Amino acid sequence: MAPSNHPTGHSARPPADLPPTHVPPFRRPPTPQPVTSPTPAPDDWSTRHSVSTAAQRTVALVNALTADAPSADQVAQVLREYGEPDPIALTDQDLVELRDAAGLLREVFTAEDTDAAAAALNRLLTEHTGRLRLTSHRGATPWHPHLDADDDGPWGAWLLAASCLALTVLLWDRQRPPGGVCASPSCGQVYLAQGSGPTRRYCSRRCATRERVAAHRRAGSAS
Repeated sequence: MAPSNHPTGHSARPPADLPPTHVPPFRRPPTPQPVTSPTPAPDDWSTRHSVSTAAQRTVALVNALTADAPSADQVAQVLREYGEPDPIALTDQDLVELRDAAGLLREVFTAEDTDAAAAALNRLLTEHTGRLRLTSHRGATPWHPHLDADDDGPWGAWLLAASCLALTVLLWDRQRPPGGVCASPSCGQVYLAQGSGPTRRYCSRRCATRERVAAHRRAGSAS
């Protein structure tokens, strides 16, 4: 491993439990009133917008956007579930850009190993994100990093930038792909990898059970 430029002389590896404010929460600031306290309550901002939550949001949006013809209302509901404030008015062009972004992000999940996932992320970071910057959304949130060019940029650019940041931190921290694609032929949804333990193959217990039953039936008919 090359020598580190970290001031302590140690490798600049992230802590096992990264601070939740390492991830950009919103595409745009919440519309009601700015946050007056510089430190939000744990269940008010930090917990809801941790690295893990941002990565889960990526999975939910990639799955929703790569489904057959998702409606603007369906996509908006996913955004609300992960903290995006109303009003959320998605245009047809917004949906096109979001779907394009989801298709690019899916390449990270289809990567066969850590090197391939890192290469996919490096390509997205180079071609589709801006410089790392800090924003507080004009005082509406605590300071946090963004990779998009503007707080009020297009939805597709926001999804790519915020998702790349979260997935990059996960790969850095765990030194393994941040996720994968469900091994069930009838599914194909993406999922987040577990932090440790055996490699995950299915997006849900339902898919795992269905494939296990199907394999048992095939074995029975073959005998």
